[in-house]
Amino acid sequence: MTINEFPDYATLSQCTADHLASIINHKPNATLCLASGDTPIETYHRFVELAKDERVDVSQCTFVGLDEWVGFGPDDFGSCSYYVFRDLFRPLNLRPDQVHVFDAKATDLAAECARIDAVIQDRGGLDVLLVGMGMNGHIALNEPGTPFTLGCHVVELAESTKTVGQKYFKTETTLTQGITVGLRHLTEAKEVILMVSGDRKAPVLRDALRGPVTEQVPASIMQTHPNAQIWIDEAAGSLLTNS
Repeated sequence: MTINEFPDYATLSQCTADHLASIINHKPNATLCLASGDTPIETYHRFVELAKDERVDVSQCTFVGLDEWVGFGPDDFGSCSYYVFRDLFRPLNLRPDQVHVFDAKATDLAAECARIDAVIQDRGGLDVLLVGMGMNGHIALNEPGTPFTLGCHVVELAESTKTVGQKYFKTETTLTQGITVGLRHLTEAKEVILMVSGDRKAPVLRDALRGPVTEQVPASIMQTHPNAQIWIDEAAGSLLTNS
């Protein structure tokens, strides 16, 4: 586990975008699974600029969506995939065959899980998994208590996740379940980047990186990955010193 700390969110975002570009430049047909949420938005904007400047070519890449609220899709404002399409996939002009996201409106969600499992397996696993971390330590929608061994699965959302999730919607929205890439895929990924910003996340980041490895703090799994990269700003890392 390597901790990379940057002075502020802007620098963190630029360096993360540059790193993703370097991965693709090294392996042009890389398979990437990328988070939604607030934290990576600026990274995606800066990565798009790199692509427009022809400093990275994504034409051979495969992109996998990390998670989704059950009952929502890319065209629904507030959905997980809505923001990734808006900030990354559409600006990159990706072909439909390059993008694989959960159909969280499907009648057979188990089949959706199996489909994304197969997409990842058929490409030899994920070359890079970029994730954020929730206030309860969740990664993707793997809530506290989720077994580390699961592949893609449907999850009952924690109350804190339902509450925090409201910030993505214009009006109060009922959220009950999520569908998500599982922590087994994180374990098997060639590289995992945990991106965390802001002092609000500092206590749970300390628990995840300095506390015991436990399914009650899903982000603690990062301690077990041989190529785990912790990319944070100074505010997020403020409680790690001398911990």
